[in-house]
Amino acid sequence: MELWASEIAEVTGGRLTGPDVAVRGAAIDSRELIDGQLFVPIIDGRDGHDFIAGAVERGASAYLSSRPAVAVSIDVATITVADTAEALVAMGRHARHRLGAADGFAAVIGITGSVGKTTTKDLLRAALIDTFPTAASLRSFNNELGVPLTLINAPDRTEATVVEMGARGRGHIAELCAIARPTVGVVTTVEMVHTEMFGDLDDVAAAKAELIEALPADGAAVLNVDNPHVAAMAGRTEARVLRFTPSAPERSSAGGADLWAEGVALDAELRPSFRLHSPWGSIDIRLGVRGGHNVANALAASAAALVVGAPLESVAEGLGRVDLSPWRMDLQTTAAGTRVLNDAYNAGPASMAAALRSLGALGAADPVAVLGVMAELGDGGAAAHREVAALASTLGVRVIAVAAPDYGVSATHVPDIDSAHQVLLADGVLGAGHAVLVKGSRVAGLERLAVLLLDGN
Repeated sequence: MELWASEIAEVTGGRLTGPDVAVRGAAIDSRELIDGQLFVPIIDGRDGHDFIAGAVERGASAYLSSRPAVAVSIDVATITVADTAEALVAMGRHARHRLGAADGFAAVIGITGSVGKTTTKDLLRAALIDTFPTAASLRSFNNELGVPLTLINAPDRTEATVVEMGARGRGHIAELCAIARPTVGVVTTVEMVHTEMFGDLDDVAAAKAELIEALPADGAAVLNVDNPHVAAMAGRTEARVLRFTPSAPERSSAGGADLWAEGVALDAELRPSFRLHSPWGSIDIRLGVRGGHNVANALAASAAALVVGAPLESVAEGLGRVDLSPWRMDLQTTAAGTRVLNDAYNAGPASMAAALRSLGALGAADPVAVLGVMAELGDGGAAAHREVAALASTLGVRVIAVAAPDYGVSATHVPDIDSAHQVLLADGVLGAGHAVLVKGSRVAGLERLAVLLLDGN
């Protein structure tokens, strides 16, 4: 949205030096800055102030600074603040206030959960965009920096804003909700992910439930009825509750679903199709994303879109042409015919299991999973890795573990990505009729292997 430098100074308690220019959104990475944006230098490992000159060269019309103002251009405004990160949060609150100010309508949908947040965000954006001017979090911008940026970068006259919310512990999502003030909350699932930072599943659930607790009474909570921790969150809100399950209600572990899928089938590209049943009617869906596990994410997105007023037909059309964030169930074929399933963005036990089953559904000869570490699992991490290896064995999938000894003796262990590539080449598991899954936590960086395979096999 468009903000004036003087407006930014007022809401951040800053001091404006230079011209009172208009800015169109904000960026914290000078390399990604768009002409006319505000540059917000963050101090985290590196000091973002060192990149102010580069941001100005890329077209920043103003920048924040917690240092004494230094003129870099007579046309560029400086807003001096006590703390740039805190100023960004203040701007996010102000941007949220601006949403809907013109006509009073502003749906802000918060999404959290141990698995599936970003995919659900992408699906929901696609389901909404034909009905409402829509903004959504970029990639996985889901923390105290990403949430304000999402709000600030929402174009003027935005009516639906989709905000992904992550947490490193209790209280974090409550802080994000204080910025975004969501009207709809979606919780995908509660699983053993990042438990090193939380403690146990009850702690994870308590942290995720902060989104539901923050909803207004006239809002809506969208909950996975098949996950007991999520289903129990219905008692934490006065808002309307919509429950979803990817199976028919009578086969659901908990029952009582408002939205469910009938006749789920995967095509040769792993794209699911099913009939969606909802309080707004029933319709056939063919997802533009891959993997049977994404049916649940699509139901969550459908519920949120429908409850804010998107027509059923528009939701179905949007779900069929969604663009996913990078490295999520990306299926491509090499020149030699190997099918590479790149799901390398992140990993936990639940998403590992879903990806392994998707690999098995390809029907390839001697399927191979190149797996990196599942990080931040705490005391249960070693056992979780062994369970994933055991599931792979049950599915007939060979595992090549990259710098991840906890996968145990059934896996082939290599120290790095280049070594994994060499093993694949030497073992004759590349070529027509073969398939390779590439997946690990972000720290593993296994997307580089997918690039190696696709570039030259």
